[in-house]
Amino acid sequence: MTRTAKVTLSASLLLALCMATSVLLLRHVDQVRPTATLDEVLYLPSPKIVKRLSLGYDGLMADIYWTRAVQYFGNSHANGATEFKLLAPLLEIATTLDPHLIVAYEFGANFTAPAPPAGAGEPQKAIELTEFGIRNNPNEWRLYNNLGFIYYLEMKDYAKAADAFLRGSKVPGAHPFLSVMAGRMADRSGDLETARMIWEYTYESSKQAEIRANAGAHLRAIVVDEDVTALETLTAKYKDLTGHFPAHFSDLETAGLMRGTPIDPIGHPYKLAAEGRVEVVDPDNLPFIQKGMPPGYVPPAKPKFLPSDASAK
Repeated sequence: MTRTAKVTLSASLLLALCMATSVLLLRHVDQVRPTATLDEVLYLPSPKIVKRLSLGYDGLMADIYWTRAVQYFGNSHANGATEFKLLAPLLEIATTLDPHLIVAYEFGANFTAPAPPAGAGEPQKAIELTEFGIRNNPNEWRLYNNLGFIYYLEMKDYAKAADAFLRGSKVPGAHPFLSVMAGRMADRSGDLETARMIWEYTYESSKQAEIRANAGAHLRAIVVDEDVTALETLTAKYKDLTGHFPAHFSDLETAGLMRGTPIDPIGHPYKLAAEGRVEVVDPDNLPFIQKGMPPGYVPPAKPKFLPSDASAK
């Protein structure tokens, strides 16, 4: 058999195979059509199968599946859908074909995480997609940023949000905003030691005066929250011993519970109020504090920060 004949035979066999595959696909569509839309059958469920069938054109196929995912979500959303069953599989196929298709991670997670009708309501799928993207693109700080916001907005898991933002803040060229968000999430989680570590890292590593001032303010707020908690524990202990709350901090000193007058991080003495409450005297210069605010105090719309080179502790 000549070489030309072999090529002709191979092409004929390939054409026959394609036709047979098309017939099988059409039969499958006919079988599922009564219970599913065409959108729900025009994809192969296995990324590995699609990768094999792409014949080396992984990038092209990834773009096709990413486009299909966008069309599917857009059409479903426009039609008022409350379920987006194909979204996660389509995104999985696209990113398996091209693990460096950053746009599929960024926008795909935004499609997948929010609750319907804004999204598919599958934040865990969005997390898995984004973590896959991070494993394959560890220097893309925007992926860590997306992951942090998924944990923050959709899962309300502030500790994991803080971890995601912190991981991203260490990527070369990352936006300083990630360090700030990491600290804020640690504050929200109530983990003061983690919050302190993150804000100290931000304060020491940032070259921007505004970021340093913000970090310093958060560090001072942590000190205040810890001080107020400790002092109010002492006033409660004093009441247990004497039957009444102390009128002055000197009463605590006389009872052997403390020494001297406690001072806040900006140099003002704390105020001992009624019922053993401890307050700061200048809350406007101590933004972000959770404790020690006078009753009825309303923080200013724009917090005042001390200079970035002021004591942060």
